[in-house]
Amino acid sequence: MQDDTFNDAVIERDPATGHPRPPRREFKARGSFVTRCEGCHLPALNCLCPYRVSAESEAKVWLLTHPLEHHKPTNTGRLIADVLSDTEVFTWYRTAPDARLLALLDDERFDPFVIFPDDQPDYADRVVGMERVAAGKQSGRVPVFIILDGTWRQARRIFRKSPYLERLPVLPLATERLTRYRLRKPASAAHLCTAEVAIELLRQSGDREAAEVLDDTFDAFNDSYAASRRHHKLEAPTPAMRRLLERAAR
Repeated sequence: MQDDTFNDAVIERDPATGHPRPPRREFKARGSFVTRCEGCHLPALNCLCPYRVSAESEAKVWLLTHPLEHHKPTNTGRLIADVLSDTEVFTWYRTAPDARLLALLDDERFDPFVIFPDDQPDYADRVVGMERVAAGKQSGRVPVFIILDGTWRQARRIFRKSPYLERLPVLPLATERLTRYRLRKPASAAHLCTAEVAIELLRQSGDREAAEVLDDTFDAFNDSYAASRRHHKLEAPTPAMRRLLERAAR
């Protein structure tokens, strides 16, 4: 995962020219004045650090994150990086693609897929299914799920305005799962948040243990944050938290 200081430096300067950006009003996310744990970034009232558990997976997750998402405490992409330590996080800028991402896309070890709906005909020839992921594994390549981390509107812009993604296969997420995310209101219950998308991808591609750990981490995050919004301290671990504690003790 990239250092936050790098992201801050990029945001302060125009990535295309390197020139300082003009002053702008500081972005203030909801809850920005809440006292937060420096480890998990959740309100200190219900810190999530005691329940942090890592996992291994065959598939990798790379997040292509809209700049504003880095500032949102309700962003769930960071949960993926907490569980899967080799998660890569790249900040998306339309005019200045991340050079390291471009280099990794050219690395023959990896088999990258853009996770995006198959709802438009102009890229239908690029759409593949999970069997294509399995075929890549059999040939010795590491599957990589590139998740566009932002609102649906932002994700569509990233998809349409990133020429370096145009040569990659598009993998739509096929699932009947409905979102359990309670911290933002989605346009549809079928719109999963970033962590939920990763959970389903890991599960469907065979990384079931990693999916279970991330699923429990997501539930613990959901419960902790929701309670903190009500200024309520959880007096006892939730079922998901207990499962995480059991894993950590193994």
